[in-house]
Amino acid sequence: MKRRNFIKTISAGSAFLITSHEKNPLSSVSSLESISVKQQNEVLKADVVIIGGGLGGVSSALALVRSGKQVILTEETDWLGGQLTQQGVPPDEHRWIEFAGSTKTYRDLRNRIRDYYRRNYPLVDGVRDNLLLNPGNASVSHFCHEPRVALSVILEMLAPYIGSGKLTVLYHHKALKSSVKGDRVESVTVKNEQTGNLKTLTAPYFIDATELGDLLPLTGTEYVTGTESKKDTGELHAPSESDPENVQAFTMCFAMDYIPAENHTIQRPDDYTFWKNYTPQMKQPWAGKLLDLHYSNPRTLEPKELCFSPSDSDCGNVFNLWSYRRIANKDNFAQGFYKSDITIVNYPQNDYFLGNLIGVSERKFNQYVESAKQLSLSLLYWLQTEAPRPDGGKGWQGLRLRNDILGTEDGLAKYPYIRESRRVKSLFTIKEEHVGKENRALVATDNKDRAAFFPDSVGTGYYPIDLHPTTGKDNYIDFDSLRFQIPLGALLPIKMKNLIPANKNIGTTHITNGCYRLHPVEWNIGESAGLLLSFAMENYCTPHDVRENQALLHRFQDLLHKQGVETEWLSDEELNK
Repeated sequence: MKRRNFIKTISAGSAFLITSHEKNPLSSVSSLESISVKQQNEVLKADVVIIGGGLGGVSSALALVRSGKQVILTEETDWLGGQLTQQGVPPDEHRWIEFAGSTKTYRDLRNRIRDYYRRNYPLVDGVRDNLLLNPGNASVSHFCHEPRVALSVILEMLAPYIGSGKLTVLYHHKALKSSVKGDRVESVTVKNEQTGNLKTLTAPYFIDATELGDLLPLTGTEYVTGTESKKDTGELHAPSESDPENVQAFTMCFAMDYIPAENHTIQRPDDYTFWKNYTPQMKQPWAGKLLDLHYSNPRTLEPKELCFSPSDSDCGNVFNLWSYRRIANKDNFAQGFYKSDITIVNYPQNDYFLGNLIGVSERKFNQYVESAKQLSLSLLYWLQTEAPRPDGGKGWQGLRLRNDILGTEDGLAKYPYIRESRRVKSLFTIKEEHVGKENRALVATDNKDRAAFFPDSVGTGYYPIDLHPTTGKDNYIDFDSLRFQIPLGALLPIKMKNLIPANKNIGTTHITNGCYRLHPVEWNIGESAGLLLSFAMENYCTPHDVRENQALLHRFQDLLHKQGVETEWLSDEELNK
């Protein structure tokens, strides 16, 4: 009797269930027959349910709980922070990040991480007092640090709200199905991947902050994947034909250090022979084998020489992969505190583009992830045994896989670094003509050297349009963008009224995803999404109303400004002071 009552309740009012099977998303109620009575009755309620604990999910949650809202946040792994932590990707940022082009809370996060080092690490004189402390002194960014430190700071920021009961965090939970009525999501059912237990989460509003836009198919929200054609978007760099399966590579990152007097060579990976001999067959020329110290220059696609050495002085003017994403420079700390620098391996050589993770079965997903792990381990083994050294020798047997840095037994990241997601079909789609420097110059009638102005802006950001090799055999696409805004219209689905994207799943194209996918922009998107829902609830309106009603929009933007969210860039003069 209890089972029948439960099924009747959630299917009442012509609501329907949607499962994770994208080709046939509508699920019958009979799919619940295998669920235990105990699992069926576990229902949690909140003002907002956030699925996905990456940077967008964390910043959404912070914005909402600080506004007094009750929030449930789910995460598939046991680490919050997404690309900054569980995926092992040091921040990719622009040169103005210390004072412009991000939200105040994102800069607070960065400064809290610096303070964490000052409080807990034996920094040397001169480093401790440096306002722009950069623990790793890496070349990819002005601020690189250990993932665990970022995790500690994120947990510290969330701790008061978890303690007060305002925020519930569900680790190891993945969205399984949803209940939808008309243009509204009524509930999302999540599964504990460790125990198999289910929870049904209900709320007036839902945020999709997953890495792959998982709630979009689960809720019947319209979305696109892959590359749009030039006919679809009119973009300068779009291909002639669209391909929904053509997405950027993902990467299984790992951390390593170097102990020259020791041999830490790993067991030869099962797929090493394949990867050692693999030469990418791309539409555009590729510079030789994948496992080698060269790659295609992202701007020109000409072969670009690389160097690898734990000593920067060995490489001269040639780009050194070792210091590229270094998260700990031992010289910043007391002598002997670190045996070695520590670096993250997210190189051209371990981008995995032989499989698309979007919309595949769990079995296929795991297969691709395992293959990507084999590629990363093969790269490590090649560096340990065969990589050419500047002194003419081969291999660095002292390279040590640091599984403790990313908190896993195999030493690889907890989750793939995802560069491209499903993208919601939104009220407004950001195209290359809005933010691409060359395309903008062709279409703009004035201010050709500025990105398009969005009157509904809810944030700012900057990064070049940087697309990694794709599953459709496209080589790098990398070109200049302009300092841009984040339009509210790109966060609003055309159909669904209570679901907001807050990751790489906003209304961009394949091309413009390349500059809207990095750390500070994702944080800004999430924070603005959280503040939007808080504003909508407090003003008894919908998120769509906020964009459509100028008075509401201006009031919302005033709220953003008070919370430290920039909606316009400073002038060139102010930025260059």
